[in-house]
Amino acid sequence: MRILHTADWHFGKTIEGRDRTPEQTAFVEELCDICTAEKIDLVLIAGDVFQSPNPSAAAEELFYYAMDKLADNGKRGVVIVAGNHDNPDRLCAASPLAGRLGITLVGLPKEELTPTIFVAGKVQRVKGGRAWLELAVPGAAHSAVIAALPYPSEGRLKEVLSQSLEDKDLRQGYNDKLTHLFGQFNSKYRPDTVNLAVSHLYVRGGLESDSEQQIQIGGAYAVDPKVFPTDAQYIALGHLHRPQVVGGTATPCRYAGSPLAYSFSEVGYAKSVTLVELEPGKPAAIRELPLAAGKPLVKWRAAGGLAQVREWIEGGRDKDAWIELELEINKALAMDEIHELRSLHSGFVVIRPVINVLEEVGSREPVRLNSLPLQEIFIRFYKQQNGGLPPDDKLVELFLDISQSVVTEPQIPEDGEVTE
Repeated sequence: MRILHTADWHFGKTIEGRDRTPEQTAFVEELCDICTAEKIDLVLIAGDVFQSPNPSAAAEELFYYAMDKLADNGKRGVVIVAGNHDNPDRLCAASPLAGRLGITLVGLPKEELTPTIFVAGKVQRVKGGRAWLELAVPGAAHSAVIAALPYPSEGRLKEVLSQSLEDKDLRQGYNDKLTHLFGQFNSKYRPDTVNLAVSHLYVRGGLESDSEQQIQIGGAYAVDPKVFPTDAQYIALGHLHRPQVVGGTATPCRYAGSPLAYSFSEVGYAKSVTLVELEPGKPAAIRELPLAAGKPLVKWRAAGGLAQVREWIEGGRDKDAWIELELEINKALAMDEIHELRSLHSGFVVIRPVINVLEEVGSREPVRLNSLPLQEIFIRFYKQQNGGLPPDDKLVELFLDISQSVVTEPQIPEDGEVTE
């Protein structure tokens, strides 16, 4: 059986307000092409198909389009579990119709899955139970037994896992519960079936990025690699956006990663889906299939100021990318300069000015303005606006009283205004 593992689509997610729907649509088309070219029998989607529990109509439309095309009119199996971003009820609303196309939607960890009606030439759920199913796929020599465990938070499990609020006790209670849940699936696996597990959770030690919403509370929802069913041949996980192998498990276990880069902490990540070839009783043959859909995310550091940015753009640098720009300048950007930057390249997502000033009159050593104390920044600004006249002590004190929050690096959002 040939299985494709993917996860963390996050349909509806933007980058600093920029729409990613065209890129997500291109990913769906590429994924369907891969399934056709690689003769995929079964697709496992390990959670977070949506960015929000209340997805937009456009996000839902793209999801339903993807499911319909992946299922290939019921000839290819599709199994989807809910992630921490997904609303379990919303995700599974179409289950009565999806089942007829060989699509299994699993929203909650204790959801009961039932067999579907046999139709010649169509995928069928032969057996099922609490968070597990046996799937027969046309053309596949063997059926697949799949432990399908959606995001297993304490709330979705509807259980109190520890009477103590101590982190170590919460973590132990959570690990004990998942070990028990996954251990029950071992009795469902058989020597004559392809045996799989799919879930959405955080395994301790995994490499994270800024675009993932944390699902562990002080480490309590971080599980040990030993919790997974020992008799599974492959474990498909979702949540972490970097494709990676999970170490320390008794059987091969991977995060497929997200299909697109969703934050600038993912610059340089190679995006992919995972192809798994399995036969009963034999080790899994696993390989990554690279993805081409989606604009790259890049970071520019322009020490030469606006002139250097103009030069890069004229040279065609990263013309089809989302860009985070750090721009070194000697004075604040004028509004026309901000508009010029926006017009030069439509891909600027963040523009972060780093203002260099001279420490003393006649000095040639520049100082980054945002590295100075807040009081000193205010004094310099006041002098600039008042012909070199310094503010009196009471005015400085009043300014410091008003500005209670911590100053962060200034950024220029979509509307072009500089904010602190």
